[in-house]
Amino acid sequence: MLSEQSTPVVRATLPAVGAAIDEIAAVFYRKLFTAHPDLLRDLFNRGTQANGQQRQALAGSIAAFAGMLLEHPDTRPDAMLARIAHKHASLGVTADQYKIVNEHLLAAVSDVLGEAVTPQVADAWDEVYWLMANALIAIEARLYAEQGAPEGGTWRPMTVVARHEETPDAVALTLRPADGTPAPAFRPGQYVSVQVQLPDGARQIRQYSLSCAPGRPEWRITVKRVRAGDGPAGEVSAWLHERARVGDLLTVSAPFGDLILPAGDGPLLLASAGIGGTPMLAMLHHLVASGSSRPVVVVHADRSPADHAHRDELRTLVDALPQAALHLWYEEPGHAAPAPSSPSARVTVSAGRADVSALPLPADVTTYLCGPLPFMRTLRGALLGRGLPPQAIHYEVFGPDLWLGQA
Repeated sequence: MLSEQSTPVVRATLPAVGAAIDEIAAVFYRKLFTAHPDLLRDLFNRGTQANGQQRQALAGSIAAFAGMLLEHPDTRPDAMLARIAHKHASLGVTADQYKIVNEHLLAAVSDVLGEAVTPQVADAWDEVYWLMANALIAIEARLYAEQGAPEGGTWRPMTVVARHEETPDAVALTLRPADGTPAPAFRPGQYVSVQVQLPDGARQIRQYSLSCAPGRPEWRITVKRVRAGDGPAGEVSAWLHERARVGDLLTVSAPFGDLILPAGDGPLLLASAGIGGTPMLAMLHHLVASGSSRPVVVVHADRSPADHAHRDELRTLVDALPQAALHLWYEEPGHAAPAPSSPSARVTVSAGRADVSALPLPADVTTYLCGPLPFMRTLRGALLGRGLPPQAIHYEVFGPDLWLGQA
């Protein structure tokens, strides 16, 4: 809760800070990386720095947190904080790094807003920052403790024990701890970070959902190659596609992520697009392994059947669940649209983009979304239009969360 003296100051200055937050974030990162180039080389994603997405995510989270402090002073935005904390823990962020961020962020606010940043204004926004930072530090400390690891120290070497080319742009890598022990348990829907050393010496980190069943001795990640387009080509995805082979060692974090399958027997909607289908695979594997009879509606959208990673596996999993149905949409279905794998399969295949407006859904369905932001926004809007409550719609974003404060 903001102090009585800071509340009116933040309320009065939030419009100005919000209007300039993108510029503030840009100045902040410039200052931070000038003073600490190692953070850009070995912690921050150079690709999302280049295309501006990380700046947008930072700006959105700070503005959203300040707004929540003003509008809901008696509650804490735990969902937003947990999402950020899980991502930080997967990267190995430590409490000391928050002090570095604070120094350069407040300097950026002063640079951009100039004389408007009086000592009173600076103190009020410093309070906002540390309310958010201290909450994140506490959550991250708990996450590290749950993994039985020191702060920032969940990394372990894992051996690539299998490699399978799912599509021309998606490769599945099966991993096992290098010491021969079984892979640790994870919750269906979680992800791990993979750190690789690139040719220029940088140690870049990316997150990948675990796409296998929990409880197996190995993990599996499915990596989509990010090709140059609106932004630069993916450094880590390209490295894994070109260099990761059976027998190689990768540096991998413990599992993190708060988009996890809930216990119970309530109905589910699992909706994904593209490589966003990977966490849904882990959820479906878990449902099958546990003999679940929950009603499950699975929606997946892709460019074409040939681009759909784990297409046959998805069909098999849905077919193994007695009350599951699968709805596929392909923008280019061609002549390869899959036929049911068995007479009992409950599958529809359509051309175009996913449309949930007419799907039969129970009123108490819990929804999980994963895929590109436009896909998730469209589906979320359609589901809200059908009367689903916002708290029943959960999502996962690969990369910086540009949806913070909006979803």
